[in-house]
Amino acid sequence: MIQEIDKYLNNAKLSAVAFNGYTQVDIDKIVTAVYLAGMKNSVKMAKMAVAETGMGKWEDKVIKNTLSTKYVYEDIKNLKTVGVISTNKVEGITEIAQPIGPILAIIPSTNPTSTVMFKILIALKTRNPIIISFSHLAQKSCSYTAELLYKVAREAGAPKNCIQWVKNPKREKTTALMKDRRLSLILATGGEGLVNAAYSSGTPALGVGPGNVPVLIDDSVDISFAIEQIMISKTFDNGTICASEQAIVINKNRLQEALETLKKQNAYIVPKHEIEALEKSIYNSEREMMSSDIVGKSASFIAQKAGLNAPENISLLVVEQTKIGKEYPLSSEILAPVIAIYASDDFNDAVRICKEINTHGGMGHTASIFSNDDSKISEYSMSINAGRIIVNSPSAQGAVGGIYNNLSPSLTLGCGSGGRNITTDNITAKHLLNIQRIAKPIYLKCS
Repeated sequence: MIQEIDKYLNNAKLSAVAFNGYTQVDIDKIVTAVYLAGMKNSVKMAKMAVAETGMGKWEDKVIKNTLSTKYVYEDIKNLKTVGVISTNKVEGITEIAQPIGPILAIIPSTNPTSTVMFKILIALKTRNPIIISFSHLAQKSCSYTAELLYKVAREAGAPKNCIQWVKNPKREKTTALMKDRRLSLILATGGEGLVNAAYSSGTPALGVGPGNVPVLIDDSVDISFAIEQIMISKTFDNGTICASEQAIVINKNRLQEALETLKKQNAYIVPKHEIEALEKSIYNSEREMMSSDIVGKSASFIAQKAGLNAPENISLLVVEQTKIGKEYPLSSEILAPVIAIYASDDFNDAVRICKEINTHGGMGHTASIFSNDDSKISEYSMSINAGRIIVNSPSAQGAVGGIYNNLSPSLTLGCGSGGRNITTDNITAKHLLNIQRIAKPIYLKCS
């Protein structure tokens, strides 16, 4: 194993040296070629990912692949990443972009091919060699994606070994890579344990925290619209985006209307006598986290596994809840089409419930609100610890950016200090640069 790790890192260091001689024109040519190859093969990669992992829907993974190529490319294509990137004669400051160096990219099984393409694009744009470590659950699809993009990058003039991927990935290999001083940065997207390992490795890391997204439906909005948008988000790729809604909070006077609307939109309202069976099927109480075998599975699959008396081909499982905490599994993050719903006394009580859900497991990540009252949107946003407040749109698609809003398109969403991260930004190419600043003296004139 040591020889294998040495090979990856030594190759990456040589590639980093070669990258230093590339111009912005050279880099942009490579990035364009890689983006186009990713787009061209997005359907094939999506089908491979679902066939291998058993998670999500290939049609939705095509959209993720499109986000990670076309949308990311459009966002970064004009970004200056080589040489002088800005000059301010008044302030006497000139900024120069330098690459960070070899990057280790951790890839989750929930968004495998899309995250590989996203991280490759932003690494190439910034002249950083990348070593990819993916879940064994997605080894074939990730290897195929990395190999294809490497071939295209080389044909476009990229240096040898600018893209590498760990063969036969194991946690021991990933841990050894993380701790090696030849590595410059870890881009960690995955389970909380792996992200924490990245931060404790001694190597600089950009990681993400878990999401436990509350969505507040204010009295000022049409319930049918709000529920439709939540369904679009929570059922997308069977709930595998960590920014998807986990709990609806609505005024108790509108609860029944919301439940009826959910039913009309193909949701199953789980009766009280079936809730315990569902909890046991979707939550591992010993590990205090969702069961791995339901992640990215359909609502019908989960209902059948739990023995629920649900109709066939339902889209979402909805469970009425009143309490939040470790003893109440459905108040936690579940990356599947399962959502809790809470009744509030008024807006202030709704904010309180949302804050409690956020604190329970999604600090710093994302929160959502449906409201036509700007003052309430502002109050909610300032009350909750979330890097992204998604307004009147699907939370999953809204948080990743570029589709419903102008947030930077990204599959690595920072959670700030609340999620024990360094930034609340949507991570993109600008985060993979060292910026040098030439500071000239300023002579003040005395009047």
